[in-house]
Amino acid sequence: MAITVLQPKGVSQPLGMYSHGMEANGLVVVAGQVGVKPDGGLAGTDAGSQTKQAFANVAAVLGAAGCRMRDIVRLQTFLTSADDIPAFMAARQDVFPVYFRDGAYPPNTLLVISRLVRPELRVEIEAIAIKPPRAASKPQTRRARPARRPARRR
Repeated sequence: MAITVLQPKGVSQPLGMYSHGMEANGLVVVAGQVGVKPDGGLAGTDAGSQTKQAFANVAAVLGAAGCRMRDIVRLQTFLTSADDIPAFMAARQDVFPVYFRDGAYPPNTLLVISRLVRPELRVEIEAIAIKPPRAASKPQTRRARPARRPARRR
């Protein structure tokens, strides 16, 4: 079994000793992503902006595995305050139509917890995806054109 560590460009370094994701035999596990921009700065102090950034980070990690958001089979979301549920829901309403164009949204468990690893973080989102099988590549065949016959002179 091959295990691939996913450390995509466009996502800040992990906040601790872990990888942003791993892929093994088509199963892609994305570590909890937070509202931190690629430069390491906070996307904003509110749950809405942090939610949007966390989803962008999830998408980037999945992309490193050759997946898209539509390949997600499970989400788990952590909020540090029940007061942030409306902002989370509003941000999700903004981004889901972009990520899940067909309206098939993955299962999601939403938990309210006391805090995350850094006190300014309000949202964390984990994902599990299944990497789609590669389309069998068909050899490019071209129909041979009949040789052109030179024009007959009369």
